[in-house]
Amino acid sequence: MPMYKVRPFHGAGREVLAEQLPSCMYRLPNLHRRAAPAAPQVGARREEADPSLQALESRQEEILKRLYELKSAVDGLSKMIQTPDADFDVTNIIQSDECSPLTTNGADLDLMLGKDYGALKDIVINANPSLPPLSLLVLHSLLCERYKILSAVHTHSSVKSVPENLLKCFGEQTKKQPRHEYQLGFTLIWKDVPKPQMKFSIQTMCPIEGEGNIARFLFSLFGQKYNAVTSTLIDSWVDTAIFQLKEGSSKEKGAVLRSMNAALGKTSWLVGNELTVADIVAWCALQQTGSANAAPANVQKWMKSCENLAPFSSVMKLLK
Repeated sequence: MPMYKVRPFHGAGREVLAEQLPSCMYRLPNLHRRAAPAAPQVGARREEADPSLQALESRQEEILKRLYELKSAVDGLSKMIQTPDADFDVTNIIQSDECSPLTTNGADLDLMLGKDYGALKDIVINANPSLPPLSLLVLHSLLCERYKILSAVHTHSSVKSVPENLLKCFGEQTKKQPRHEYQLGFTLIWKDVPKPQMKFSIQTMCPIEGEGNIARFLFSLFGQKYNAVTSTLIDSWVDTAIFQLKEGSSKEKGAVLRSMNAALGKTSWLVGNELTVADIVAWCALQQTGSANAAPANVQKWMKSCENLAPFSSVMKLLK
């Protein structure tokens, strides 16, 4: 049975003519028979480009321009800096580095922490009571000698119990003054965290993590100014104390103690002749790892110099 039935029609002479059915669904022009396009005339108007493409090209050109300007600035600075030899002794630079002692005026807290009228700027630190950050406690005591600080210690619900000495690690604040009369707030929260965390702008900033990084920031509140060589050595000693002396193997600890003994044979403190954050972090790392008794002679002498300072001696009471 046919699917389609077409009626025949009769032309002249009664001849039956069949209708012509289409052999394809769509008819397209034959491209091979089309004439070649004419060559574009000189000065003819080009087809307009996509606006988004033009914006992307403009942005790329702006970025390349800025990168070229930065490269030129870096090249100019590199010409001003002389790279020292590998055997260059930086002791003279460190000793001639004029840095104000910790007893002078501090840094501009409004500049470093931001000024908020009518509100006290708080530094909030979360720390685990199972491994208390001793260096932060030493720095808190030093900051209290410089600024009027409103100190507080709290316990988070993630911690079941905290030793009594840690709850009173900031001592008793005998003088109760209105909150606005203090220069700085220092709040320590004992919390179940893997590493210490610090914020001074709770709603806007990401936390600063790690005891060494927090110690660097707190020490910067003293307003100390160092040259590039001294700053690099301080940072190196802080990292060495945290990652090798405190968290490293026994072999690494021994190597650090030998390096400390050699450095302290030349200067009174680890970097130069003034107390820095490197001394604070290294001393606390020795106390927490129990390596103080096995320290070499120069390190032992340096540790006694630290312990003669009130902030260190107050932390020593927490270890007993």
